[in-house]
Amino acid sequence: MAPCTFRPFQSDDLTAIGNIVRRAWKPYFDYLREQMGAELFAVLRGEDWAERKTREVGGQCEKRPEWCLVAEREGRVVGFVTYVIWGDHSTGEISNNAVDPDSQGQGVATGLYRRVLDLFREQGLRWAQVGTGLDATHAPARAAYEKAGFTSRVPSVTYYMEL
Repeated sequence: MAPCTFRPFQSDDLTAIGNIVRRAWKPYFDYLREQMGAELFAVLRGEDWAERKTREVGGQCEKRPEWCLVAEREGRVVGFVTYVIWGDHSTGEISNNAVDPDSQGQGVATGLYRRVLDLFREQGLRWAQVGTGLDATHAPARAAYEKAGFTSRVPSVTYYMEL
């Protein structure tokens, strides 16, 4: 298997990133629909979740392309990560990220996170943070974050109730 290269986002990456968003996050949104029920899911997330999430990620990449990296293998985008630098807190935050399901488990995410963490260090930041879910669909993400060196955790849960 060819190694990945990590490079800055380019506008012609948007289609590939959108495809990754839809494929990689489908299990999570299916899980949310199951947990919330169809009616609450439709209100909070909408049946067009894939299009909305694709626009959200694409918007982040276009607004701050310097805060978006892609992983590429053999000329094909196989993963991406967006991040934010909070200079007033000396903190960098990994935000939206995903790896194409066909490339998961091959070190792509770990490589992306390590590259972003190096960028944070180069900026003189003191802290890095990332948020993720506690559900089973996020287990690979949690493992990848821990593999990249994240250790402190603050668990959280969100409750919903029909009135």
